[in-house]
Amino acid sequence: MFNLIGAVISGFIIGLLARWFYPGTVETNWVVTVLLGIGGSLLAGTITASRSPGGVGQGVSRAGCFASILGGMALIFIGRQLGWI
Repeated sequence: MFNLIGAVISGFIIGLLARWFYPGTVETNWVVTVLLGIGGSLLAGTITASRSPGGVGQGVSRAGCFASILGGMALIFIGRQLGWI
């Protein structure tokens, strides 16, 4: 249960940062913000896990948080291109 609460809180923070750093205004509600943050973290985790030796991440780091924000920004870009956001 605490993992789920932690994922929602970190997803909200990552989603807010991705919306803040993305150029222009991104009008979404808090549910979409949480989903952007969680999706950005999953996207970044998938990419970094495939690049690390053995395919296993080494825990949380500043680079991982930055990659999660970039993943959220990439999802905003994709969502805008498809007309979802």
